[in-house]
Amino acid sequence: GKQWYQRRVRASDAEHEARVPKKILKCKSVAREINFSSELEMKRFRLEQRVYFKGECLEEWFFEFGYVIPGSTNTWQNVIEAAASDQMIPSSVLNGNVVIENAFFDGNDEISRSKVRLFYV
Repeated sequence: GKQWYQRRVRASDAEHEARVPKKILKCKSVAREINFSSELEMKRFRLEQRVYFKGECLEEWFFEFGYVIPGSTNTWQNVIEAAASDQMIPSSVLNGNVVIENAFFDGNDEISRSKVRLFYV
């Protein structure tokens, strides 16, 4: 089934927080959907995502959306496969120690960057 998380955002925070059900770590894959609108044309819209554990980069992924039509609203879906169960770190160890950094680009031009610290509940 689908797993959802709730994010708490405060305007003064450089880093946001997310509360994630710990049972998500037992899933074989996780699907996500990103909805976005753009007034401007983007020739090569892409996402760089890095996962940090206690400040050290554990994983990084690079996703290419491609061309974005000006004045459009878009949906971007992808599925991330989990590591083997014997390679998973327990939620009690991960809790509060994982930060996901998302950076969106048009080609090499950075559009936005955000960080979310995960808490497993």
